Amino acid sequence: MLCGMTADTPETSEPGPASAPEPAPEPASRAAAGGSKAASSTGPARRRAPAGAAVLREDVTEAIRAAVFAELAAVGYGRMSIEGVARRAGVGKTAVYRRWRSKLHLVLDLVSAVAVQGLPAPDTGSLEGDLRLLYEVTSRALRHPVAGQIIPDLQAEAARNPEIRDALEKALREGQHSVASGIVQAAVARGELSAAVDEELALDLISGPLYWRSVVMRGPLPKGYLDRLTAATAAGLRAMEGPGVMRGPGSGT
Repeated sequence: MLCGMTADTPETSEPGPASAPEPAPEPASRAAAGGSKAASSTGPARRRAPAGAAVLREDVTEAIRAAVFAELAAVGYGRMSIEGVARRAGVGKTAVYRRWRSKLHLVLDLVSAVAVQGLPAPDTGSLEGDLRLLYEVTSRALRHPVAGQIIPDLQAEAARNPEIRDALEKALREGQHSVASGIVQAAVARGELSAAVDEELALDLISGPLYWRSVVMRGPLPKGYLDRLTAATAAGLRAMEGPGVMRGPGSGT
């Protein structure tokens, strides 16, 4: 998904990392009659791409996206610049502006692309198994040094910029929350959870604790933490009857 695509200085092709020279355009069609030795000035010409149309190479796009991750981790959103991204990607600044009209749109597109990729949906056959696998994959992602730098920085920017805030919220909804919702629905279908479970509260219960530990507190996870978190989350989910209602010790099951 590419947003804010513009062409400040249009060309028919663009250089990129280790790019090969573009082939020269073919000559106009030659006259069909009588073995003419020169191209006809009145004969029909082959259709050509309109002047100014840009060929956006995928390898250049991917190089720019990788450079954005690196720049965000190195200097943060506030100090990140299109010039710095282009320099790190090994492309000209124009190549960036052909795709995104500002660094805000560049980062918004990146957040959206990550959301589309999403997390793998666990399918182990049990609630505890699905939760444990989700926590393992998520904790690895959150422990990545780049994620550890980028996520807090974008959260700080989200407090000041509504567009970044909305993009982050959408990314979380379409990524982590969609997977957690699938876990809840599968557990309901297997009879492990009540059909009246409060799904919004369940999503908070599944996603919140690990995010708090890894992103807010930013400390190492104690040994056995994911196993204990899995057991506690599963018990909490099973205690839910419906919106705002929890089963107590004397309520029966």
